[in-house]
Amino acid sequence: MPVKVQRYIAILSVVLFLAKLAAWYLTHSVAILTDALESTVNVITGFVGLYSVSLAARPRDLNHPYGHGKAEFVSAAIEGALIFIAGLVIIYESVDQLIEPKPLHGLDYGILITAVAGAINYFSGVYAIREGKKHRSATLEAAGKHIQVDAYSTFAILLGLGLLLVTGWQWLDSVVALVFALIILITGYRVLRKSLAGIMDEADEQLLDEVIEFIQKNRRPQWIDMHNMRVIQFGNVMHVDAHMTLPWYYRVAEAELEIHALEDMISDHYGNKIEIFVHIDACAPFSCKLCALNHCPVRQHSFEEQLKWNSDNVWVDSKHGKLQAN
Repeated sequence: MPVKVQRYIAILSVVLFLAKLAAWYLTHSVAILTDALESTVNVITGFVGLYSVSLAARPRDLNHPYGHGKAEFVSAAIEGALIFIAGLVIIYESVDQLIEPKPLHGLDYGILITAVAGAINYFSGVYAIREGKKHRSATLEAAGKHIQVDAYSTFAILLGLGLLLVTGWQWLDSVVALVFALIILITGYRVLRKSLAGIMDEADEQLLDEVIEFIQKNRRPQWIDMHNMRVIQFGNVMHVDAHMTLPWYYRVAEAELEIHALEDMISDHYGNKIEIFVHIDACAPFSCKLCALNHCPVRQHSFEEQLKWNSDNVWVDSKHGKLQAN
């Protein structure tokens, strides 16, 4: 599905770029040129994004044991950099127009074309962000945010051109372009920052909290402890690593059933594109106080309180209760 959505985005970016270019040719407005320049970035990133989403959808292989999902972060980084560059170009053109104003004409037709393009951009951006979150695609989310920023800048440009028509103040054309060039620079930085965080495997605290909270709500009594958990997203595949403490007397087959139960639970909730690697630890005497398993035949201490798992204690690489016992 992400590939299909990104294909629509790429095709639409070409159509809207040509429309805005026509509007600029009719008006010679630097504000509309700003919009057209920003759309050139849409075209480039649309097709780069299409390639990266297609690549990310490939299954893992010997050369890429964790899959190809990081291609999406590279695409988003390129997009963020191009957004930033577009902002700088817009600033240059705006200042040049302020210093040497060029006559404007045909604003009515230019405004109409730009308005239609802006509306299409906005709704396509909403759709891309929604599908990006649904399929956990960094490329689609970045593209959607970029498209929405493009739409916002278009609407502001239309407002500025409307004021220009009413007042006749031509300098408004450049001022509006400068204001939204700054917004574009900020957006480019944010997209670039998020993509670099993904490339560097920066922890997604929100995703980690979400996964831990879900497991906590659905945990079984025999899942005595969980620690050293790591959750990371590569493209549309989520990887979960953790250590789970089970009763020491469980046979291999029994332990395997518990691991499969955890895998099935997470997969059913988040979708089937999940990779889970769980290391089994045997419980120790200090685990008894945390163990809520009834009728344990080898219990050495009374159950006191089950540890509530959260991001502060589950990521630690140590069995809970061990430090207190020492």
